Amino acid sequence: MISFFICLAILIVGYFTYGKIVDDTFGPDDRETPAVAINDGVDFVVMPQWKLFLVQLLNIAGLGPIFGALQGALWGPIVFLWITFGTVFAGAVHDYFSGMLSERNNGASISEVTGKYLGPVMKNVMRVFSVILLVMVGTVFAVGPAGLIVTLITNKGVTGPFATTTVWLAIVLIYYFIATFLSIDKIIGKIYPVFGVCLILMAIGVAFGTMVNPDYYTPEIWTNFYNMHPAGTPVWSFMFITVACGAISGFHSTQSPLMARCLKSERQGHFVFYGAMVAEGIIALIWAAAGCSIYAVTDGLNTGLNEALAMGQSAAIYDVSLKTMGSVGVILAMIGVVVCPITSGDTAFRSARLTLADWLKIDQESYAGRLKLCIPVLGIGAILGFGNTLGFIDYQVIWRYFSWSNQTLAMLVLWTGAMYLAMEKKNFWICAVPATFMSAVSITYFCMAGECLGMISFFKNNTAVAYPAGIIVALAFLALFLSKSKKYRTA
Repeated sequence: MISFFICLAILIVGYFTYGKIVDDTFGPDDRETPAVAINDGVDFVVMPQWKLFLVQLLNIAGLGPIFGALQGALWGPIVFLWITFGTVFAGAVHDYFSGMLSERNNGASISEVTGKYLGPVMKNVMRVFSVILLVMVGTVFAVGPAGLIVTLITNKGVTGPFATTTVWLAIVLIYYFIATFLSIDKIIGKIYPVFGVCLILMAIGVAFGTMVNPDYYTPEIWTNFYNMHPAGTPVWSFMFITVACGAISGFHSTQSPLMARCLKSERQGHFVFYGAMVAEGIIALIWAAAGCSIYAVTDGLNTGLNEALAMGQSAAIYDVSLKTMGSVGVILAMIGVVVCPITSGDTAFRSARLTLADWLKIDQESYAGRLKLCIPVLGIGAILGFGNTLGFIDYQVIWRYFSWSNQTLAMLVLWTGAMYLAMEKKNFWICAVPATFMSAVSITYFCMAGECLGMISFFKNNTAVAYPAGIIVALAFLALFLSKSKKYRTA
C-alpha cells in the first residue's frame, strides 16, 4: 500500500502548502460577510466554522466520491494519481474560488458569479446549465439511496411495500421538499454535522478493513501503470469524467454558495472550501483503494470489481462495506451511504431553488416565494426519479450525463476564477492551468462518449478524432482567455 500512503500524504501536505498559496493569492480580509450583513434567517445565517466544514463536506460528497471512486478503480491504481493531484491542484482550487467569489458577491449563485466575470451570455448559459445539473444531481441522490435502503432491508428478509424502491423514493422526495423549503439552520445545520462524522468514520472503517485483511492486496502504481479496465475503456478522458466528485466536480460550485452565505469571516474559506474538498479526496482515495484491493484480478484486468459493479451501485457499495467491516459495515452503510447522499440531494434541490431565485428575482424570505420554486423543482425531480424506478429512464444514463456535466461546469468555474484573478492582477495561472486541462477532458469525452457524439458510430471511442479535438479546443479556450484578460493584465 505504499502508493496509497504516498498519495494520502500528498493530499494532507497539499492542504497546508498549496492550499495556503491559493488562499494567500485570493487574499481574504476582514470585510463584513453576507451572513453578517444580510442575515435573513433563511439562507443567510452565521454558523460556526466546524459546522460549516462538515456541512460543506456533506453537500459536496454524497455517493460521488464513493461510487465514482469504485468505478474509477476499474482502471487500476493509476486512478490514485488523478484523485490526488486532481484534488490538490484542481478540485480544491475550484471549490475555494466558487465559495469565495460567491462570498465576495453577496452570496450569489455560481451562475450569477460567472456572469459577472465572463459576461451576460455565459451567465444565461450557466443559469440553464446549473439548474439542469442540480435537478439531475438531486435525482441521482434520491434514486441511489432509495435503492440501497431496499438492498439492505431485503437482505434482512423484509418484504411488503417498504421493500420497494418506489416507496422509499417517495419518502426521500418528501424529505427533500421539507429541507429545501425550511431555513438552512432548521434541518441542515443541525443534523449534517452528525452525519458528516459518520461519513468520515465509514471511510476510516473501509481503509482499516482493507489494510488488516491478509486476503486483500493493494497494487502499487509503479507495477500496475497500465489500463486495467476489463472493457478496455480509454483512460483519457473516461477515467477523469468517471471520478468526478473525488477529484473535481462542478456540482461543488453550486453548493459552495450555500456556505458562503454562512461564513462569519472570509478567513474561514481555506478550511471550509479547500479543506472539505481535500477531505473528499481522501474519502475517494480510500474507496478507490478498496476497489483495487478486495476483488479478483484476471489476466491483469479488474474483472472481479467489474462483476461487483454490474450488480448495481447500491449492491456494490453494500458489498465493499460488508467485506471490509462485516456487520458493522452494514450499519455504517445505512448511515454513511444512505443518509449522506440524501444530504447532498436536498442541498442540490435547495441550490436549484436559490439559482432560480437569483435568476428570476423572486424573494425567498416569504413562504410563498419559496413555494413558487420548490414545487416545480421537486416535481421535475420526482418525474425523473419515478421514471427510473418504473423503467422509463435509465439511471446509469442520468449518472453519465451528470458526470460529464460536472466536469464541464467545473471547467467554466475555473475560467471564472482565472478571469477574476486577472482582473485583480494576481496569479491567474492557479486557475487557468486546471481550467485548460478540464477543457481538454470535457471536450475529449464529449467527442467520443456513447451518450454524446459517440452515439454516432464514427465517433464512438474514436481517440484519433477526440484526442486532437480536446487539445485544440483547450488551447483555443486558453488563447481566448489570454486575449480577453489582456486589458486587465496590462492596464
